[in-house]
Amino acid sequence: MFQRLISFLLLLTVGYLSDAQTPTLKSSISEIHYDANVNNPLTTIELKQIKEVYGEYADKYVLDHPERLKGVKNILRNRVIIEEISDPKYSKEGELLSKVSLFTSFVKDLTRDDVFNPQTFNPLKYNFEFYSKHASAFKVDGTNYIIIIKSQYQ
Repeated sequence: MFQRLISFLLLLTVGYLSDAQTPTLKSSISEIHYDANVNNPLTTIELKQIKEVYGEYADKYVLDHPERLKGVKNILRNRVIIEEISDPKYSKEGELLSKVSLFTSFVKDLTRDDVFNPQTFNPLKYNFEFYSKHASAFKVDGTNYIIIIKSQYQ
């Protein structure tokens, strides 16, 4: 009986080790598809948003890099959705915006807006997980607004 158990475990181990040597295909990373609007020039408002967050480093880290600029345009134009929720049971969903830290890597004295305005909201100011494979939602404190960050892979 003991010899059978040893043989079984040995067979199982050999099978496991040989399987570990078999090449496997890694799941491919989804390609990012941009809407055609990212090829349009920056608007005055978008340029202001980039400069607000990147300050004197805007050219060096965003504006002088076409692919990075395309990614930022995609965030500003296509991936951040602000919705007002009229049904109170849905307005409680998501992390509070006040709990999301500011992106102060380039402009140390960046501050939150005193009053939320969906027309002037700058999503680049926040450390949202823009490069996640999943969408996320954030509740704007004291309002019925939610901010949805769509995945770049959707």
